[in-house]
Amino acid sequence: MGRMSSAPATTIEQAVHAALSTVDDPEIRRPITDLGMVESVVVDGTHAAIRILLTIAGCPLKDTLRNDVTAAAQTVEGIESVSVDFGTMTDTQRRTLQESLRGGGGGEPVIPFSQPGSRTRVFAVASGKGGVGKSSVTVNLAAALSAKGLSVGVVDADIYGHSVPRMLGAADARPTAVEDMIMPPQAHGVKVISIGMFTKGNAAVVWRGPMLHRALQQFLADVYWGELDVLLLDLPPGTGDIAISVAQLLPGAELLVVTTPQTAAAEVAERAGAIAMQTHQRLAGVVENMSWLETPDGSRMEVFGAGGGAQVSEALSRRLGHQVPLLGQIPLEPALREAGDAGVPLVLTAPESAAAAALRGVADRLAVRRESLAGKSLGLSPRRG
Repeated sequence: MGRMSSAPATTIEQAVHAALSTVDDPEIRRPITDLGMVESVVVDGTHAAIRILLTIAGCPLKDTLRNDVTAAAQTVEGIESVSVDFGTMTDTQRRTLQESLRGGGGGEPVIPFSQPGSRTRVFAVASGKGGVGKSSVTVNLAAALSAKGLSVGVVDADIYGHSVPRMLGAADARPTAVEDMIMPPQAHGVKVISIGMFTKGNAAVVWRGPMLHRALQQFLADVYWGELDVLLLDLPPGTGDIAISVAQLLPGAELLVVTTPQTAAAEVAERAGAIAMQTHQRLAGVVENMSWLETPDGSRMEVFGAGGGAQVSEALSRRLGHQVPLLGQIPLEPALREAGDAGVPLVLTAPESAAAAALRGVADRLAVRRESLAGKSLGLSPRRG
């Protein structure tokens, strides 16, 4: 709680305003002072009356913002009590904010991850067939990478079979918008967007290829992702329209192939990975899921056979002419399914379990950040002949 002070009100008001610069908007994750959200600060004695402008009326995180603003203001010497009043930005203010977040210009939205200066690593998580646990792998990798301190986003690109929001505990979350820019919800520190956030109930999505392409384009360009270290895309099974769209919209994306040990699944996964030959994308590696079930006596029961992940890794390495590593083998654990149903990834609920440890191992191998050499001096000089 603040202490009594004889400092002029204007000085204290400036101090309160400075303190508010430590408060981030819960959705945009930028200081509210930078976003033009602090309309006024009025100090009367030991009381500070603060008016905050929300991007939209009825902001779902209003209470969080009120608590954060109050706590920040009370750190100022001389402030004993705080009242927070909310207003709403005008259309002009929202457009100004939108242009500021997009870097000015106000032109057609671009996909930041496809720009030459982007330092975000993009992983498209693919599988040849459904039922191999691709989405479970995606959300656990996202949570594990976020727990390592990285800024992570997930695009649920499986338009027909979207399940990522449920597995991340964001099934009821709804994005908000600043003009035509979408603010993605966050769950467990991960920003996430899915077509399921725009449909009513459990409605089916019945779209043809062009609509799928446009939806993916909007998820990438119209959503405000901020500065991400890693973006994961949960692709639909197979090599259809979305896989082609990813190659077109995100040519620098790396493919991560998920399979099970079963030979039939491995053969299909190999075809999914081989699309990289046609799209000229890099293959980050292979993840084998449901590798074995550990019995109470400590032995392993290979429910789906063995060797599928290694088979895919070796086959793709031969096809592409470079090493495609087997990044990890994830044991079959009921807790992994239970955690997904509960909306809290296993790497957070039971980090020491065998499956969580294996998933964190894969995340560790993916977390290496590539630095662009564009515009950097390499310290080299041409040799004179």
